[in-house]
Parts: sequence; C-alpha cells; structure tokens
Amino acid sequence: MHQPARSSLTRAAQLALATCIAVLVAGCGDPPAPQAPAAPPTQVAAVKTPPPVYPLELACQGVSGTVTLTLNVGVDGRPSAVRVSQGSGNDALDRIALDGVQDWEFRPATRNGVAIEQRMEVPLNFRPPQVRPAECFALDAGT
Repeated sequence: MHQPARSSLTRAAQLALATCIAVLVAGCGDPPAPQAPAAPPTQVAAVKTPPPVYPLELACQGVSGTVTLTLNVGVDGRPSAVRVSQGSGNDALDRIALDGVQDWEFRPATRNGVAIEQRMEVPLNFRPPQVRPAECFALDAGT
C-alpha cells in the first residue's frame, strides 16, 4: 500500500507561509490614488453689510452709542440667532441695530471646502454728525 507523502512543513509553518503569501499578494495591487490636499479653512467675509439707518430724530437729539451684536452666519451666508450682547444704553438704538442686520449677506466660513456656520460679534456705532443737520432745526420747530 502506498502512503501519501508527508509534508516536511509543520502545520504552523504552513499557516505562517500562507499568511506571508497573502500579505505579499495583497500588496501587489495598484498604489492608492493620491488624495487631493485639504482646502484651507476660510473665515466669514462681508458681502453686503450696510450700516443700519441712524434716525434723524436721534441724531438731532445727540443720542449716540455702540451696540454689540452676536450672530451666527449660516452656510447660506445669512445672519441668524441675532441678539444684543452689549447694549448701547438706548433701547431705540439697540432695536435699530437688531433690525438693521437682518438683510446682511456674508460669504460663509468654510472647513475642508465645505461651508459651515460661524458665530461672530459685530459692534455698530451710532454717532451724531459733527455739524448738526439743517433738518434738525425743522424738527425743533415742530415740537
């Protein structure tokens, strides 16, 4: 009777050899495609941010102040969650500031080329003109 030939390698050696061959074969494929470099992040940029209208009546009265607003610039470039973080001390100026930024437009911030929401603070200064406008005298006469 003929006996099958015995392998000179042990079972453990056969497994180790099979593993090495599998690793070598797996590494023979095409190299991975190079990835595009990540786009650098960008910050919010103003596109259309006209100052809020400073009412003539307040300017004529010499009312001034700085209102600091906190707002989020969304991925669409529009402000949201607008709130007064530091008031001017004059409720009318604070309301004018809040209303005045609703139509502002920004280029949103980006991370890896994708637009992201970003919070920012915006100070708005209201200062009466150095020379009192002639229209103030008409307002004075009406009161």
